[in-house]
Amino acid sequence: MKYLPIDSQLFVKNRKKFAKKMKSNSLAIFNSNDIYPVSADSTLPFAQHRDIFYLSGVDQEESVLVIYPDAPKEEHREILFLKETNEHIAVWEGEKLTKEMAFKTAGIKSVFWLQDMDKVLFEIMTQAENVYVNTNEHYRANIETETREARFVKKLKNQYPGHTYLRSQPILQRLRSVKEAEEIALIQKACKITEGGFKRILGFVKPGVWEHEIEAEFTHEFIKNRSNGFAYTPIIASGNNANVLHYIENNQECKAGDIILMDVGASYANYSSDMTRMVPVSGKFTERQKEVYNAVLRVKDKAAKMLIPGTIWAAYHIEVGKLMTEELLGLGLLTKDDVKNEDPKWPAYKKYFMHGTSHHMGLDTHDYGILTEPMQAGMVFTVEPGIYIPEEGFGIRIEDDYVIQEKGEPFNLMAGIPITVEEIEALMK
Repeated sequence: MKYLPIDSQLFVKNRKKFAKKMKSNSLAIFNSNDIYPVSADSTLPFAQHRDIFYLSGVDQEESVLVIYPDAPKEEHREILFLKETNEHIAVWEGEKLTKEMAFKTAGIKSVFWLQDMDKVLFEIMTQAENVYVNTNEHYRANIETETREARFVKKLKNQYPGHTYLRSQPILQRLRSVKEAEEIALIQKACKITEGGFKRILGFVKPGVWEHEIEAEFTHEFIKNRSNGFAYTPIIASGNNANVLHYIENNQECKAGDIILMDVGASYANYSSDMTRMVPVSGKFTERQKEVYNAVLRVKDKAAKMLIPGTIWAAYHIEVGKLMTEELLGLGLLTKDDVKNEDPKWPAYKKYFMHGTSHHMGLDTHDYGILTEPMQAGMVFTVEPGIYIPEEGFGIRIEDDYVIQEKGEPFNLMAGIPITVEEIEALMK
């Protein structure tokens, strides 16, 4: 891994929090992700399942974590099963975790090789009454591929049909949504790397540059600073491309007079950042671009102040909608009649701002969190309002990442990234 080692105490704490939420005499099992094939002998780069990483720090394929707090044998209360390493694997693939390295990474003493798993699992399954299995229940999930986790759950239920099976997700959704200080530091590191990438391109952008060349500049800065790359597929959208919310082709020339929407974020130690900034290709915004930009910025700043403990996500979005409606009236994009006659299920402002303002962020860019429950201190949210005007040939979105505090306004993890029209224009000279 490119990132620096993480203190294993973070993962020790995370497992203790999970264990406290488990029913008595229960065990929980978590699997790593597969390495996914492309064709022939080609594969996609490995990306670890965030749940097993959250609980162990193990960033390696063919890994299994078991948590069994009430196990009769102390050595079975926390177990890691790993792919056994050898000299052949070290030569062809690079060194895998040894038992000693696994302990240093996860703080787990009981490490077995995978070939011993069936034997050990049989012993502990005959002792436990309940089994927590892990399924993807994220509200944005749309899964067609059968994962390693899904195959394992199917096999386990077939082998041990008499157990009571419980869901890990309700526990993880709540635990992962509230970050430890160490996690916030890792997200801050990802944001700092993103800041470096943005400042790099401010001196690079000019008429005639291509969107994919800007993407390459970000890639260079990210990898140079121990990121494993983008936290999500980057959006580099010049001109009217910005009005396509998930534009990822990044293959067009940036032309004088246009502005570029850049929705990018570095990943560091599997933790995400999520930034959106606008850059004028010619180095200066037009008066109309500036007018709309400042309207979006005002909405972002006011919306961020609402991220306090106790806020309900759905109610928050209603209030943001009111802010946006006011700005769109001021810009002449909406009339009072538009607002008066709007459909409450799809308010008038949605014509120009059709997506949500905030989502949880952390190990996943769209991170775990139960949206019907009140916001809490330690949660990290994006704030990303936008105004999209196809008829004028541009769209604007501005996005920062915030940590909710016990008291007062949230902490902006991206406060160091230039954001005002004046800052951006000055740095582009």
